[in-house]
Amino acid sequence: MTTLHDPLPLACGQALPNRIMKSALSEGLGTPERAPDERLERLYRRWGAGGFGLVVTGNVMVDSRHLGEPGNVAIEDERHLDALTKWAKAAKDGGTPVWVQINHPGRQANPLATRNRPVAPSAIALTIPGLPAPRALTEEEILDIIARFGTTARVAEAAGFDGVQIHGAHGYLVSQFLSPLSNQRTDAWGGDAERRSRFVIEVVRSIRAQVSPGFALGIKLNSADFQRGGFTEEESQAVVARLAAEAVDLIEISGGSYESPAMMGRPRTVGASTKAREAYFLDYAETVRRIAGTTPIAVTGGFRSRAAMSEAVDSGTCDVVGLGRPAAVFPTAAGDLLTGRTEALRPPHITLGLPPRLAANGNLKAFDGALDLQWHTDQLHLIGAGADPDPRRSPWRTAVNMIRHHGVESFRPKRSPASRSEADKLARKFRRERAVGRYVMNPTVRALDRIGVRTALAAEIETIGRKSGAPRRVPVSVLFDDEGAWMICQHGLRSGWGRNISANPNIRVRQGDRWRTGVAELLPDDDVVARARTFAPHPALAPLARTMFAALETTPVTVRVTFTDQDVAVRTTSR
Repeated sequence: MTTLHDPLPLACGQALPNRIMKSALSEGLGTPERAPDERLERLYRRWGAGGFGLVVTGNVMVDSRHLGEPGNVAIEDERHLDALTKWAKAAKDGGTPVWVQINHPGRQANPLATRNRPVAPSAIALTIPGLPAPRALTEEEILDIIARFGTTARVAEAAGFDGVQIHGAHGYLVSQFLSPLSNQRTDAWGGDAERRSRFVIEVVRSIRAQVSPGFALGIKLNSADFQRGGFTEEESQAVVARLAAEAVDLIEISGGSYESPAMMGRPRTVGASTKAREAYFLDYAETVRRIAGTTPIAVTGGFRSRAAMSEAVDSGTCDVVGLGRPAAVFPTAAGDLLTGRTEALRPPHITLGLPPRLAANGNLKAFDGALDLQWHTDQLHLIGAGADPDPRRSPWRTAVNMIRHHGVESFRPKRSPASRSEADKLARKFRRERAVGRYVMNPTVRALDRIGVRTALAAEIETIGRKSGAPRRVPVSVLFDDEGAWMICQHGLRSGWGRNISANPNIRVRQGDRWRTGVAELLPDDDVVARARTFAPHPALAPLARTMFAALETTPVTVRVTFTDQDVAVRTTSR
């Protein structure tokens, strides 16, 4: 009979002191330099003394240019080794092994935290409104990322951590390679299921090559994407078999992605057995238990009572029970359960508690889901500040802060796919904006121009219509320099003048009282937010660029114009 109290030996030679794990929770407590500080030390000192058999940190990125959310720690080299060493020591002072979860977000890079264009196995965008489309990784970049995982693990070991966990679930880069929805490559990194699994196997080998034999290596893996045409349970089982052959120390089972968030406790269907056993992925764990052989299996998500946890371990369905959000409210959850101080963990249900008619609104449902995540993150920030978690903290207080920090973005359904009706709304919104520009803004700018009223950045450009072949003029904001000009095409290739430039890059642009001729180039890889900040008439207004693009739900593209002429007098004839 196996109990929650029993130690668990691992292939690397380590032994977990018991079977309850604090699973990864993204803390958002990194410094602007992507390093840990005393806040993470305080938080993990509490968890390290909380009676857990294993503590896994939240998302630590292998590349500081691509972040999953604001406040991520990134480990690229030893520049923050002292701070990482302090973090590891604080976490381990209570006698608990601590692993670092290491990750690359791929196309799920957060636009609030990342200024670079996202990358992915293939140039396929998420079905989440407002997120930029990624570009496909080159072979050289794939090999660089694989090496980065190894480097991050090596530095984590040097800092004193006991192991690392690869984040291979929830739609991040590793799972993007595994899924046929996001990986449509035809080279050695995509195609059939075996080639799609090559990336994660190479990541495992890269880590093993750079750490000592006694350093632990685990992985969090999706049971499935829960999306039609995505990563299936059969494919997941094949990956488990390959990982077991690589002698990983622990496989944590999860599922879903931010497009289909089963890991949030919202799988499409919840059977009676799942309700009775509490955990979301136990049925799948039972299947892969045999495939994994001697490799231990952990299951996270849904566990609340000691009885259900004990049954899962005693039956051999899983070897380790993971606790995520409950650990944010109860830092000593494992110790409380193991000593009998509590029989069940009952964190509050976080919702605004709106009337049923309002609560049924899609945007408000999405807001409630985001609110739940943020409320638990608030608890981590309280502990990091040296306070105790506050189970009675009002969800409304969290909601006000979310709206204050993110504005209307708080209400956008970021964790659900764009429905047909949402796509229709975006199309109607674009048509309205185009009509306002054509019939209100453009005539207003021209009228002001005729009477001599101009702004510092307002000018006109003249492109050649794709279908008519006739000149087309439109007012735009232009930032001139010695060789040419910069512009932002607000709607990218949805814009008429943006499509005109794609068809014929030869344009004219008015500079003061002169028309200049030049060649325009769309630059989709340029950091359009950083570029837009340079247009701000005052530095204090520069940070508004990102908020403006997000609020307008557009996909802007930078345009560079290189002059090809000498100054010529403005033509006054209209076209």
